[in-house]
Amino acid sequence: MEKIDYEKIEKAVTMILEAVGEDPDREGLIETPKRVAKMYAEMFEGIGKDPKDYFKTVFNENHDEVVIVKDIAFHSMCEHHLVPFFGHAHVAYIPRDGVVAGLSKLARAVETTARRPQLQERITSTVADSIMEMLNPLGVYVIIEAEHMCMTMRGIKKPGAKTVTAVARGIYEHDDVKRSEILSLIKMS
Repeated sequence: MEKIDYEKIEKAVTMILEAVGEDPDREGLIETPKRVAKMYAEMFEGIGKDPKDYFKTVFNENHDEVVIVKDIAFHSMCEHHLVPFFGHAHVAYIPRDGVVAGLSKLARAVETTARRPQLQERITSTVADSIMEMLNPLGVYVIIEAEHMCMTMRGIKKPGAKTVTAVARGIYEHDDVKRSEILSLIKMS
């Protein structure tokens, strides 16, 4: 990612505070523009990073059954309203010829993809496509469940409503038995 322009973010936040009728010089808001700039640098640290990079190092473990990492907590920012959404991702794949990635790499791919202005649907497909391209597995299945603050805090105002997106690649696209197996594994506690 290119260098964050903290000063520009601070000016923009000051302007927003003024635009909504606040006094950016009052005690509680004096440091807010700086805090927001630091927060945005952290929340958007995935900009310019490619989740495929996490799958450049692989191992041959002669494992040919499903690998799943579930309940990967993440947070992102809705690109339509710049408010958070957060939830859990479940990532599964069936290795081809025993080629596997480190388990943490699945979580890192989710995290990197989420850390930018984003859509849930895009996170789901980007993670699945990155694994398919780099590991060439028999199949990939990614499910993301998230609560969107743009639905909780504004608009329809439905706290607790969850959005679920799923992407099936390879064998999971057409094999109902394999797809059912993954869904049952994800539901297990």
